[in-house]
Amino acid sequence: MIYDIIAPQQLQASITPPASKSISNRALIIHALSEGNILPDNLSDCDDTEVILRVIDNLPETVDIKAAGTAMRFMTAYLSTIEGEHSITGTERMKHRPIGVLVDALRYLGADITYEGEEGFPPLRIKGHTLTGGHLEIPGDISSQYISALLMIGPVLAQGLELRMTGEIVSRPYIDLTLCTMREFGAEAEWSDMDTVTVKPHPYIQKPYRIESDWSAASYWYEMMALTKDAEAAVSLVGLLDASKQGDSVVKYLFSLIGVKTTFEASPSASLPTVTLSRHRRMLPRLDYDFTGSPDLAQTVVVSCALMGVHFHFTGLASLKIKETDRIEALKRELRKLGYVIQSQSDSELLWNGERCEPTFEPIDTYEDHRMALAFAPAALALGHIEIRHPEVVTKSYPHYWDDLQTAGFRIIKQDERL
Repeated sequence: MIYDIIAPQQLQASITPPASKSISNRALIIHALSEGNILPDNLSDCDDTEVILRVIDNLPETVDIKAAGTAMRFMTAYLSTIEGEHSITGTERMKHRPIGVLVDALRYLGADITYEGEEGFPPLRIKGHTLTGGHLEIPGDISSQYISALLMIGPVLAQGLELRMTGEIVSRPYIDLTLCTMREFGAEAEWSDMDTVTVKPHPYIQKPYRIESDWSAASYWYEMMALTKDAEAAVSLVGLLDASKQGDSVVKYLFSLIGVKTTFEASPSASLPTVTLSRHRRMLPRLDYDFTGSPDLAQTVVVSCALMGVHFHFTGLASLKIKETDRIEALKRELRKLGYVIQSQSDSELLWNGERCEPTFEPIDTYEDHRMALAFAPAALALGHIEIRHPEVVTKSYPHYWDDLQTAGFRIIKQDERL
């Protein structure tokens, strides 16, 4: 299936982004560890969250998390702490995404985990039981999901957890988000040093909890506002918090540098907070930024800057190589179809100095990666239209994305490649 996405002349819309996938997934694991019966409210309806919800509801012997990397990391730690024996597996791509660092760490804490295939990769066989806990050291430059998975089980470990991260600590905002969510449910978890988090053996409590809207999903509306030719464009986004702990809330700062103004609704009568996006004059010809703390924004910002003619040098992108696809190579390949020659270096940087090539305008391939479809669709506003192959991948994080685009005036024509 290919979608031909045709941009509107004017961009005026009020959108409720999906609930935060990051917070939903953390809240669900904490809910399960608390053995509570009060599910968090406004859970994300994305594939990743539904996978976790289905597993903790049923606890099947074979846990298939499909393409959900977050679920693989979080569920591996969770299953290690509860009684029972389970296999955890996923898609072919998931079977080639490394998990050895997390498995080694859990084994150090006493977990019984074996590999059912290639060493260092899923699928895994886990025999769960109560873990002792204690002091643990782990590299800080790995995926923050490994670190979050370990931190969340800390309160149920007999001795709690003292987790020291060695070297550079990447994606620190995601670690802070985990700690904030844990504390919401009664955990005693704090940075006890610049590189160490201490989690006391203090059980989680049950409580009503509402998930806020997702700043990662909001980033695509910032991109649309940056790319639209409508000087009077305005988009309202419902449910986003100004003081959010989500790392991707930095999007409001990034896009302020390339022409998008963020205004928070101050009305006390509003049931949910509202953000209004509008355009303002852009003066920045070049953008340099370190994405170490917010790598999921990289595709959005790379596509935006290229189509706006903003030269860039982006660092801190090492984790993009091991996402749903190699996002660095995917961005280079797909932007070339639109006439932009992006360079990479050191497997962690992307640069563009304005180099162009003859565009082919072939359909954009998505590589089973939701953020490729999400980030390239707004390019229709700069190009008039764009074709996206396998658009269904957006269900991983933003299931109603195409419906929201149509609400905003986009036309979507479905094409079957077999015809």
